[in-house]
Amino acid sequence: MLQTFNLPLLNEILAEYGGWRSLQREAASLGCAGIEAIWAGEDIPADLPEGLVQGYHLTFFPDWLDMFRNRQTTVKNKFGSMAIAFEHYGGWGPDCLLRRYQEDLARAERLRPRYLVFHVSDVSLAEGLTYQWQHCNAEVIDAALELINALLADYAADAPWEFLVENQWWPGFTFTEPAETARLLEGINYPRKGIMLDVGHLMNCNRNLQTQAQGAAYVQAMLDKHGSLAQAVRGVHLHYSLSGAYVKEHIGELPEWWASADYAERTGYCYNYVLRIDQHLPWTDKTILPPLARINPAYLTHEFNAGSRQERRQMVAQQKGLLKRGGLL
Repeated sequence: MLQTFNLPLLNEILAEYGGWRSLQREAASLGCAGIEAIWAGEDIPADLPEGLVQGYHLTFFPDWLDMFRNRQTTVKNKFGSMAIAFEHYGGWGPDCLLRRYQEDLARAERLRPRYLVFHVSDVSLAEGLTYQWQHCNAEVIDAALELINALLADYAADAPWEFLVENQWWPGFTFTEPAETARLLEGINYPRKGIMLDVGHLMNCNRNLQTQAQGAAYVQAMLDKHGSLAQAVRGVHLHYSLSGAYVKEHIGELPEWWASADYAERTGYCYNYVLRIDQHLPWTDKTILPPLARINPAYLTHEFNAGSRQERRQMVAQQKGLLKRGGLL
């Protein structure tokens, strides 16, 4: 089981470690092979050491489907103007979105990761607050398949990485319905494909969970429900989230000020809201060990919203300690 922790490729974060080499030593000291990286908008330094980036999380737009389908009126209503939408996406239309992913795939090629991670979901700012979805799972999955297959068309023969689709609790791939999981996996025209099961995201699908033990039982239930399809799980994003009570209390109507706010104000508000839902906390309950043993993932990412190097180290060490005590390391 190859272990990593998540890290955006930001100079600000790199400075905490005193350089890439120091970061590589930090990962090794935690018993991790490296990091699962995501591009954060800055140029990737040429001196990044080989082997540091073991996994690469491809860029994503949470709200992309209407743009991909050229629904200008709908998108204009979301953003306030087409100019703001163009700035957000870096252009317009399916070719633009494909280009943005191709650019990120080129970054991944330079870093030579073992696997890629791709979000299959779609949610607007308003939907994230109201949970009144505008698109069904199948619609999001089918559009994602068009994008994925266009993106990987030139790589299918070589298959240089494992391509892993990640579940969310928003419309798209949730790992709660086996037929939808099969629809997604069977539709990807790339040989080395599988699932990156995000445990916290899966827990976010069930607003009735109140304890880690209940969350672990829910993960087991979804694995049971998927039967042999569960064998497609190649990696795990390990963290937990118990935000159901918060969601029940806050979802519903949009804030009164919503209509008069600009897109940036709405985005800032929703970002903080999502952080309260998707908590990314380290597991402390041993009940998660049987589901992990059952999956026996090739890749395990300790995925947290850490505010500093010290906090990140503590969270990774805490979760690894649980795995070690449970005999999984």
